[in-house]
Order: sequence, then C-alpha cells, then structure tokens
Amino acid sequence: MTAGPAARTVWAASLLTLAAAHAAAQELILRCDPSQTIARWTLDATLHTVSGDFKLKRGEIHWDPVSGETSGKIVFDATSGQSGNSSRDSKMHRVVLDSRQYPEISFRPDHTAGQGNPGGVSTVEVHGSFAIHGSDHEIAVPVEVRLVADHWSAAAHFSVPYVAWGMKNPSTFLLHVADSVEIDMRAAGEVSRSP
Repeated sequence: MTAGPAARTVWAASLLTLAAAHAAAQELILRCDPSQTIARWTLDATLHTVSGDFKLKRGEIHWDPVSGETSGKIVFDATSGQSGNSSRDSKMHRVVLDSRQYPEISFRPDHTAGQGNPGGVSTVEVHGSFAIHGSDHEIAVPVEVRLVADHWSAAAHFSVPYVAWGMKNPSTFLLHVADSVEIDMRAAGEVSRSP
C-alpha cells in the first residue's frame, strides 16, 4: 500500500521543516585571535584613574545562536597584567592577583540569552563562570557579537568586584582605590560552522 499525494506532501513538508530547523540551529565555532583579543581594565583611584590590560592566552567558544547553547573557554594571562607603572604592577601581581600562584584568568560560558543573528549583529547576555585568584564566580555579561562571513568580533563590558571575591584592596593611607574594577573586553577571530 502506497501513500497518497496528500500524505507524500505532508511527509515532504515535515522533512523540509526538520532540515531547516537543523540548518538554523547550526553551532558556530568562534576562535579568538590573540592579536585581536584583549581585556582592558580601569580602576578608580584617588585623584586619577588607573588602567591597563591583560593579554589572551587562548580562546574558543561554541555557540548556537538559535538555541543559545554555549560552551568553550577564554583564558587570559594574569601575569601579563600591566598599567605602565612597574612598581604599581608589581604590587598588583603580589598583593591583589597573586599571579605567580594563579597565572590564569578565564571565562567559561554555559548559555546565552537573547536572539542571536548567525549572519549579522547580535546583542546577547552570556552567562557563565569567571575564574580569578583560584575561585569561580557566576556572572552574566552583555555582549555585542558581529558575524561577517568567516570572521567574528565581540565587545563586552562588566565589573569585577575583586574585594568581594576575596582579593585584597591595595589602598594605602595616601592612595585609595575602588573595590571593583571595570573590564572592557574586545575579541575577534575566525568563525567556522560545525558539520
């Protein structure tokens, strides 16, 4: 017994719908280029603002713009942190970051909220675990992601309440600094689609 024309039409339409859903839910692999990825930090201090950056060690994110499923890891070199003042940087590494013992700062995303655009600009909120100074902290970071052909770029801004997260405030009697530091991250690199 063979299916009639109506049944074949419904069957074909179902297959096309499933194929379209599978194509739309394709995972993107975002690889970070160290020459295009950096974390800049800003710390308010008495009479002035201190700023500097951290260099990328490695990074790769797997992201499904349709479902929001996200995984991977971005790792920055804690020992690369610098502000342009050697004595201040030495104190930052010894007193605050203890970067000799904790040489990496990382972010491991677990999911993304918001509508992703696999062929343009998306503004999403990335949830995940931020690891610094030997501890993991759950955060949600607003991120603007731009996808163009085989290239991607992203920009994010968030605060790190380093004192609340167990690190020391390096303030002195004459110089007071804030208990949290502002992070501006810029990332970019190649994008590919999982088979």
